[in-house]
Formats: sequence, structure tokens, C-alpha cells
Amino acid sequence: MQYLNINGVRYAAHIVGSGTPLLFLHGFTGSGADWALFVPYFAQYYRVITIDMLGHGETDSPTDVMRYALKHVRRDLTTLLEDFIQEPAHLVGYSMGGRLALYLAINHQQLFRSLTLESASPGIADEEDRIVRKESDEDLADRIEQLGIAAFVDEWESMPLFETQASLALDVRRRQREARLNNNPIGLANSLRGYGTGVQPSLWAELPTLRLPTLLLAGERDAKFSAIARDMHALIPGSTLRLVPRAGHNTHLENPRGFATSLSEFLQSLSEK
Repeated sequence: MQYLNINGVRYAAHIVGSGTPLLFLHGFTGSGADWALFVPYFAQYYRVITIDMLGHGETDSPTDVMRYALKHVRRDLTTLLEDFIQEPAHLVGYSMGGRLALYLAINHQQLFRSLTLESASPGIADEEDRIVRKESDEDLADRIEQLGIAAFVDEWESMPLFETQASLALDVRRRQREARLNNNPIGLANSLRGYGTGVQPSLWAELPTLRLPTLLLAGERDAKFSAIARDMHALIPGSTLRLVPRAGHNTHLENPRGFATSLSEFLQSLSEK
């Protein structure tokens, strides 16, 4: 683990391997360690970078909610790419990290070689629905601060979105829970307020402008995000769609082999062009 000072915030990062950069962005309540299983393999061929997002893991959790605004998180990530990585990267994002990855790719296409979105959404198209989601995210942020991290993790893990994880091995679920419990409640709450789904702009109209090679991944047991992936596939020119078998929302946790194979084949196809 190393620590990078990015715009006054200490970011925790893990950089392994050499060659073309491959940057992974984790989901809400996660950390860069979520990708640990895949780092040794991909580091044989790429310079693999995993980071803890603002408010997560060992990265700082500022008390000022304005520091979490999407414009600041965007600047942090572009600074990471321009000052530390210093060449266009393959970008992979899961869920929350996927929303941020898509936002970055659309606005800074020159910084990337490709884009992989796992269980990600371009945002909420309807303005009223977006307002409702923003209010819901605010309520959840308040509960995290009031009830504490343990009660929040209990609530989060009981969501229908994650019901397919009930069949995972006990040690896998235990490790994921311990990682979630290690988060700072202030960081998680402010992440929801600053760059949660409710405050992110809808990017549906921007999808046809994306010219990066794009892989869209979703678990075949995740009906909602499989449908979103299909809709995105229809709008992103030349995109590739893969529905990972025997997986729900978190394909890299529920079917790591299926996730790794899909990503590896996609990246390999780019090197052959």
C-alpha cells in the first residue's frame, strides 16, 4: 500500500506490475482490496492500480461534505491519471465506481484506452425520480451517522440487490462484511451526499458520444442491471455486452472466474487490433 497526496487528500493506492495502466474503481462500501484476487493475474500483463475512493477504506474521510462533490472527485481522479499514472489507462469500474468511470470516460476520453463497466448505470433519467433518490440517499446518510457502521452494514447487506450472495461461502461473506465494517461512517455518509446516484447527472443522452472500446458486464441473476446493460449496449457504438453466469450484482465476487475471463478476453481483443 502507498499513499498519494491528491489535491490535499491522502489517497490509499496499490500499484503492481508494469506496462499499460489498468485502473480499478470499487463500489460503495468497498475498497481497492476488493480487487485483490485479480491483481496477481492482471499484473503479469499490466500496471494494475487499485485505490480506495474518497471516504472509503484507508483514504481520508473529510468532514466537509462539499469536498465530496462530484466535481472534486472528478478532479482527484483526473489528477491521479495525469500526475501519477501519466499515460492513458484501461478503466474498470463496479457499481458506484462504474458510474464514476463512465462520467470520467465521457468527459475525459483522452485519458483512457478502454472502459469496462460492471453492474453500472448512466444515472437516473427522470428528474423527479432523481430528486426522490437524492432524498433517499440523504436519509441513508443520516442513518449511517446516527446508527453507526454496524447497524448500517446489517441494513445494507439485507438489500434485495445482494440476495444472490447468500449462497456464497461463509468465509467470503465474512471477509466482505469485515471490510465494510472498517469504513468510516462519516466517509460513507458524505460519499452518498456528494457523489451518490441521486446527485449524479443522467448520462443516457451522452452514451452515443462515447468512442472508447467499452465492455458492459452484468450478472445474469441481476435482472435490473442486466436490462440497464442491454440498454447501454444499444446506445454505445461498438460496445461489447457480457452477462456473467451464476452471478448477481457483484459479478467479480460471485463468479470471479467469469468476471476475470470476460475482462481478460476483452483486453486481449484490443491488443490484437
